[in-house]
Amino acid sequence: MNDFATLVDWSRAQFALTAAYHWLFVPLTLGLSVIVATMESIYFRTRDKKWLATTKFWMTLFAINFAIGVATGIILEFEFGTNWSNYSWFVGDIFGAPLAIEGLLAFFMESTFFAVMFFGWEKVSPRFHLTSTWLTAIGASVSALWILIANSWMQYPVGMEFDPDQMRNVMTDFWALVTSPVAINKIIHSIFSGWALAGVFVVGVSAWFLLKKRNQTMTLRSMKMGAWIGLIGILITVASGDGSAKVVSRTQPMKLAAMEGLYHGEKGQAITAIGVLNPDKTFDNNEPTFLFDISIPKGLSFLAEGDFDAFVPGITDIINGVKIDANGDTINTIPYAERIAIGKEAQSLLKQYDEAKKQGNEVAMQQAKEGLKDTFHYFGYGYFDNPGEIVPNVAITFYAFHIMVIFGSYLIIFFIAILLLLYRKNLTHLLTQNRWVPIIALATIPVVWICSEAGWIVAEVGRQPWAIEGLMPTKAAVSNIPSSSVIITFSIFAVTFLALLVAELNILRKYISKKSQEDLDNSNN
Repeated sequence: MNDFATLVDWSRAQFALTAAYHWLFVPLTLGLSVIVATMESIYFRTRDKKWLATTKFWMTLFAINFAIGVATGIILEFEFGTNWSNYSWFVGDIFGAPLAIEGLLAFFMESTFFAVMFFGWEKVSPRFHLTSTWLTAIGASVSALWILIANSWMQYPVGMEFDPDQMRNVMTDFWALVTSPVAINKIIHSIFSGWALAGVFVVGVSAWFLLKKRNQTMTLRSMKMGAWIGLIGILITVASGDGSAKVVSRTQPMKLAAMEGLYHGEKGQAITAIGVLNPDKTFDNNEPTFLFDISIPKGLSFLAEGDFDAFVPGITDIINGVKIDANGDTINTIPYAERIAIGKEAQSLLKQYDEAKKQGNEVAMQQAKEGLKDTFHYFGYGYFDNPGEIVPNVAITFYAFHIMVIFGSYLIIFFIAILLLLYRKNLTHLLTQNRWVPIIALATIPVVWICSEAGWIVAEVGRQPWAIEGLMPTKAAVSNIPSSSVIITFSIFAVTFLALLVAELNILRKYISKKSQEDLDNSNN
């Protein structure tokens, strides 16, 4: 049992390590590809050599990032087969479909036109080259779209039914996966957050040029482009985040409660702006939730339901199966203890079906099958013994969510401030002659990455302990392999990823430093 617990923990850790590292590169790829394509469009229209030099500079930075992102993405997909083979068997027909489309359509399109974009200067016509650049950007977004659809299905499984003959789930409605409200909001939120991240990256690197007092024309042009794309991205990200909160309140209420550290909800529920959680608080004790907090009255009710007086259930409410309707009446939903009992009954019926099938007893098979239809909805709960096991890590989810919100709000102010400095002639000197503004822009680069990673943590840690929400816990999804194998590969990945990250940062630094010594403002390239 101890080895199994170790196996689950290390398998989760390895996947989290790979996913977090991969997510360092994906958002920058999504946003920087759009920025590069827009820059090349301006060059194509104006034939201004300065825009050509600017485009090539940022395109090279995009290419360096793209290469590492592809490598880590491939590793992630392999881990589903190596570390999570039970998961792959149980839902492979469903989960594999969007990943297959991503590989066959988006990835090949993105990679093919990337080659033309990066190596095709002077080899293809300017129009075809521009088309390839835009198709690379579109391919990156389409690739992300299908991966996010697959991930959204893990958050909100739809369009499938369980087949006891195969002992696995099969797809019944492909379009239910694609049009899931979770998927739609996640796609918009993730892709445009990439625009915001890339916008900060472009502004920050440009600020470094300002500090070196080199290539001011290219730098200010790049800053304007990055700030506009970034501002559009962060505003759409915030708007879609509001939609995501409402979807999460309906599909994953436990995650929403963890995001807010909410144990006992009420009508007109306040939202915590800043808070420090009490580490001794659990769902079944009377300890105070916060050591310190500042709340906005009725904020969570409006965020979750669009109604300032709506009831938002807390962790204890959800476990006990308590909800309050719009009239203030208490509604008893199915408590977690009962869900666990139903889940164990469903698992028992599945075993009965399998035994009856081996014996050729069709009557018993049919009886078990009918019972399974009525109980399968809570099948995954049967893997737990008490409700406390089904609560996600509240502290990690809470702090990650609030870091994301605080830093995201800062980014709106940041982009607006940069644009004001760029377009108000009486303020532009603060960029070109004052060191503090460029330094702040440079310092914002790690801020936006922390914000981005925090968003991923909220989505994934908030879903735990489920691999598939309400259907399959992580402890049922792992492969039957020695925990020592996972520990060894985790260590190898950790060292390799760190080496690759150091190498990439060094390559970026050297390339940017080299270009700062060149006169790109008067380039004839």
